[in-house]
Amino acid sequence: MDINKLNDVNSTRTQNAVGDTNQAPKSVDTQPAASTDKPDSVSITAQAQQLQGAYSKMAVMPEVDAQKIAEIKQAIAEGHYKVDPEKLATNIAQFEQELQDLSN
Repeated sequence: MDINKLNDVNSTRTQNAVGDTNQAPKSVDTQPAASTDKPDSVSITAQAQQLQGAYSKMAVMPEVDAQKIAEIKQAIAEGHYKVDPEKLATNIAQFEQELQDLSN
């Protein structure tokens, strides 16, 4: 099949559709009309919702106290830092509960 013949046929159809070949072809909107039946929607996965919730909760948490960390490091290095096992267990349990709350 000769491509030039196809181009001649398409050119003839365009000329017939447009009329005068000296006129610029009219533009045709090939995009579909916007449908008013269904509004746009977005769905967020449960995991994304959990991450967003965790991010929101972390945003209100206090920042790290660099000076307190430096003091604790120094006390550990000098051998003055004493660990209270009761307080440590309480803090670990509280941390675990906070993690559980973040995932809910």
